[in-house]
Amino acid sequence: MTLITQGIERGLARGAVAVGFGIAYTPEAERWEILEAFKAAARSGATAHVHIRGGDAVAGLMEVVAAATMTGAPLHVVHIQSSGGAQTARLLSLIADARGRGIDITTEMYPYIAGQTRIESALFDGWEKYPDSRFHDYLSPATGERLTRATFATYRQLGGPIIMFTNTEEVVRGAAAHPLTMIASDGGQAPTHPRTAGTFSRILGPYVRDAKVVPLMDALRKMTLMPAQRLERRVPAMKNKGRISVGADADVTVFDPQRITDRSTYEQPTKSSTGITYVLVNGVTVVRNGQLDVGSAAGRPVRAPVQ
Repeated sequence: MTLITQGIERGLARGAVAVGFGIAYTPEAERWEILEAFKAAARSGATAHVHIRGGDAVAGLMEVVAAATMTGAPLHVVHIQSSGGAQTARLLSLIADARGRGIDITTEMYPYIAGQTRIESALFDGWEKYPDSRFHDYLSPATGERLTRATFATYRQLGGPIIMFTNTEEVVRGAAAHPLTMIASDGGQAPTHPRTAGTFSRILGPYVRDAKVVPLMDALRKMTLMPAQRLERRVPAMKNKGRISVGADADVTVFDPQRITDRSTYEQPTKSSTGITYVLVNGVTVVRNGQLDVGSAAGRPVRAPVQ
């Protein structure tokens, strides 16, 4: 057993929900190493949440489907529209085929044509060979500027977040409408991308109400019930999430479907949405009349049973 698998098993024994794989960010990781990590996840019944390899997204997906098939680990492919780009429809078709053959695989998306990562990451190894036109697709959230070859080189030495406009609205809408996709923000605690503050209201407003990309009830299921069901086998507490029923946790969002919309932008990523009246977390009101109670601490940790 390697140090990596020992660390994974130690974390799972302490109640970790799942095992995360940033394969696109560790290009030197051998397939055998990845397979061993999948085995560690499978031994605890934990889902492998995977950012597939870049480049050929179909090959990246096939790699992790094979690992899940050989080990029995449940597989979740993160932000399919971001990893897949122009190949997203093919990836979703492959996922549907795998599920039809009994493989436990799920996926999710977020409703933006731009993604975000760290400019110093391995994702950009070999950037010196990029054509000049490619750098205009990158934006520095710190300055708001579109990059050039020269500024990219400067910022890569400094490190920090970068926003990448590398997708199309057609791809994003197709992913949102697909019956297998959940909705997830891929957001962070220090947001420099509007997805952290705006993902769910952007779906409910521009995508559901305005463009009718996905029906309202389907969108709500993608945001609530489907994520809870993905986790509930390992985390029994999730059986009380994502649904309104007697005995379920009182996690409730009250919104106006005619008014809800996102306001966060790439220039103002933390701007709050409109049309959300109340939010209850564990029965405690944390948003009242559209105003956040910054002093509320009603949430509880989500953990698997500690072994």
